[in-house]
Amino acid sequence: MWLTARRQTAGRGRRGRAWESDGGNLFATLLTTTRKTPAEAAQATFVAALAVADLLDAFARPGAVTIKWPNDVMLGGDKAAGILVESGAHASGGLWLAVGVGVNLAHAPEGTERPATALAKHLRPDIAYAPSPDAAVQVLTQAYADWSERWETLGFQPVLDAWVRKNATLHGPCVARLGHETVEGVAEGVEGDGSLRLRLADGTLRLISAGDVFFGEAA
Repeated sequence: MWLTARRQTAGRGRRGRAWESDGGNLFATLLTTTRKTPAEAAQATFVAALAVADLLDAFARPGAVTIKWPNDVMLGGDKAAGILVESGAHASGGLWLAVGVGVNLAHAPEGTERPATALAKHLRPDIAYAPSPDAAVQVLTQAYADWSERWETLGFQPVLDAWVRKNATLHGPCVARLGHETVEGVAEGVEGDGSLRLRLADGTLRLISAGDVFFGEAA
């Protein structure tokens, strides 16, 4: 079941951050269940990132859409969408999943830690206006269904391969903020489960499964 909101009064992003909820933008959450293990279920964030990228690609200038690890979808190098996947034990077995998606269609928040943008600023020349939330969610739900079917039938590798092709960079200097610590090193791509490979200054390899990452920066 997909739920959408016209307006949010307490939108929430990663690590409890507030998510600004201007009218004309898309706020949607997929409620579903899975029999996958918790580690496998976490791969839903990659499925969602590809679905959002497909949504933006349907309206944006060619080449404008990229993904920054793990699930920030970008337009022209600035953040245009965010994804938050939460899960828990389901009463009938397996896990419940809540895949939250926020997409800046018409407006972008100001004063964010990193620049944000909206689809309305990156439209193809033949498109005059950004899609309405109702129109956008139709594209999003179909794209998510398509990627989810590939994930279920073919496994994670085809999803990961497509996700890697959408990433502007997965290599080079990188800072990862993990909540309780900040680590700095050189990114060396991703593991087969999507974890970021970070080579620290002492030569050890750190696998990052979740966090805020910043490429090409010092701590």
